[in-house]
Amino acid sequence: DADSDITRNAPLRDRKSYLTAFVDSNPAKFMRALPPQTGEYARLLKARLQMEQVVSKGGWGPKVPGKKLEPGDSGNAVVALRNRLIAMGYLKRSSTRSYDATITKAVQKFQAAHGLADDGVAGATTLQEINVTAESRLKSVLVAMERERWFNRERGKRHVLVNLTDYTAKIMDNGKVTFRTRSVVGANKHDRRSPEFSDLMEHMIINPTWNVPRSIAVKEYLPMMQKNANAAGHLKLLDGSGRSVSRANIDFSQYDEKNFPFDMKQPPSRSNALGLVKFMFPNRYNIYLHDTPAKSLFARETRAYSHGCIRLQQPFEFAYALLKPQSSNPKGEFHGHLKTGRETQVNLETKVPVHIIYRTAFTNAKGPVQYRRDVYGRDTKIWKAMANEGVVLRSVQG
Repeated sequence: DADSDITRNAPLRDRKSYLTAFVDSNPAKFMRALPPQTGEYARLLKARLQMEQVVSKGGWGPKVPGKKLEPGDSGNAVVALRNRLIAMGYLKRSSTRSYDATITKAVQKFQAAHGLADDGVAGATTLQEINVTAESRLKSVLVAMERERWFNRERGKRHVLVNLTDYTAKIMDNGKVTFRTRSVVGANKHDRRSPEFSDLMEHMIINPTWNVPRSIAVKEYLPMMQKNANAAGHLKLLDGSGRSVSRANIDFSQYDEKNFPFDMKQPPSRSNALGLVKFMFPNRYNIYLHDTPAKSLFARETRAYSHGCIRLQQPFEFAYALLKPQSSNPKGEFHGHLKTGRETQVNLETKVPVHIIYRTAFTNAKGPVQYRRDVYGRDTKIWKAMANEGVVLRSVQG
């Protein structure tokens, strides 16, 4: 395995079945039917060919120097920026030497296609992405095609799609995005990165209790309570029988990660770490989608901060969309439960597949190929594994 957090099982067929099917069918049709028959795979194939042609011509030209360019600037760096945007297809042919409205608009298009804040200013991050080589982008496309082959199975007419690198969660209905919200994903630390897998969403819990995972209780809260017994006072301590325990008579210094005997819980509230609703697809990783009181993180460009779960910017609207097929008044039903302040489980009459994926290159039905940063370094590992198996970058003459 290239990375232990990629837990997706690629669909494999019995080797003999390939031979018997090949013998019993039209060879050309058989070969055409082997790759994924998805629109995404077809568009990635097209993107691969285009990128191979770019590579064969030497890429997109000289890199853009400097750390920041903005409207009103002029000079050689702006010319380099202009030429690179033209070569990439974000700007029509132009002879301008100043950072004018046309360049600003082209930079915004580039930023939108790379998951950056589309303010039209070529700051350090935007210039870094503009200067990524065509070879690197081609590698992203080839890895995305490989990942699409691993994901070559029925996804569900309705499903939830979370692309970790894009920091989004989407509801897909018959191949179209019907709901989209920003997300916060696991931080880039060894025990916090969000894994990749698929499962079935079964229910949502409104006004959830946060049962603090033991790893967080002993690694984060125990050291705090050893310094101050009343630290993290918003959390209740429970003994082995589930009874609430007073901190007044506890000497926390006698405990460590192995012998800490208490469970920790946060009752339902607006300040609850899970917010006011969580969406459950029971899995061995204890990963789910949920609300959060930490709303400010959604304004950030890079949103890898959680312990692994997926936080949603618009959890209420996400809930309404999930309830719509089974309720004549999804918003009213949701808020009816919310107003009680009590923890309430609402089952989904039809379970919804959830797919947590990781793509640094992906496509939309229209518009340019989308590229994202390799936030966990997973695609770099996959490319190395592919290269070790003999995959090479090809350049194709246009």
